[in-house]
Amino acid sequence: MEREMDKYGKILVVEDDSSLAQWVIDYLTNNGFECLHADRGDIVVEQVKQHSPDLILLDVMLPGLDGYEVCKQLRQFYQSPIIMLTAKADEFDEVLGLELGATDYLTKPVRPRALLTRIKALLRRSTHETDAQTAQDNSHKLNFGALSLDADSRRAQFGDTELDLTTTEFDLLWLLASNAGEVLDRDTVFKVMKGWEYDGLDRRIDVLISSLRRKVGDTKGKAGRIKTVWGKGYLFVADAWNLS
Repeated sequence: MEREMDKYGKILVVEDDSSLAQWVIDYLTNNGFECLHADRGDIVVEQVKQHSPDLILLDVMLPGLDGYEVCKQLRQFYQSPIIMLTAKADEFDEVLGLELGATDYLTKPVRPRALLTRIKALLRRSTHETDAQTAQDNSHKLNFGALSLDADSRRAQFGDTELDLTTTEFDLLWLLASNAGEVLDRDTVFKVMKGWEYDGLDRRIDVLISSLRRKVGDTKGKAGRIKTVWGKGYLFVADAWNLS
């Protein structure tokens, strides 16, 4: 069993509902994962620093600190996947979670197989991310006008300003920049970013594109740096990154 756990990884389940937490832990353990549990938001950062989980399942409504604040604090040092779990179905809550750095967002009640599929896909993506970046650019650095991207430090700088990007936002910007001048269709972007096929309904990539545009100053009335080519996909415009 130890070999199976090592193979699939370590998951921190952050959930204050003890019966739900035990159900999730039992299910994931039976599927080859090692699980840890936290029932309060204000102890999560310390547990993550101590145990270095490969993925975090993070409830939103928690005692101590809510999941949004926990996610924000974790993203100051933790780069592995975070899946937020919540009973809320409001799109605003989903957008907030993604903008704070959540990798994915699932609404309760969670379907067991769907949860397992998401976890495995995100762990595969996380494991192979460095190899994918190396294949795209051996130096791990990209420069376009005033924009500089460094995949090793995961930093993006535009002029003298360091862009405040979440891990997922940086991944998306890196993917688009690595294919500058080429229209990437939504299916390709979704599969690379999320690890599974686009279902025709999920808006997570749209949310990330909108957030990226805002952070790079790609506002209405200015030349598009990240363009949506209707019916085709997204285009990173290589010569649109000057400050003037």
